Amino acid sequence: MNRTRFLRLSFFLWIVVPIGLCLTVALGGSPHVIFSYDWSTPRHASYGDFEARHYTRCTFIGFYGVITEYPSNGKCDWLRFAKKPGGA
Repeated sequence: MNRTRFLRLSFFLWIVVPIGLCLTVALGGSPHVIFSYDWSTPRHASYGDFEARHYTRCTFIGFYGVITEYPSNGKCDWLRFAKKPGGA
């Protein structure tokens, strides 16, 4: 008769995902997604030409609130990781 093993390594593989998420937040910060932005285009570019846009303000929203940045290169990322303000 075969005995069922109640403790297998495969039962604990799911724990890798929460540990990975905790490490990501601890080391890189909490994810913030873009909420709004301001941009300008040259006169010769059309309104729908996304490559010609020069972004002047990017606002991100996430667990730690709203973060506003003024990019120097004219580009906004879709996702930004930020650490807790005033914290370690």
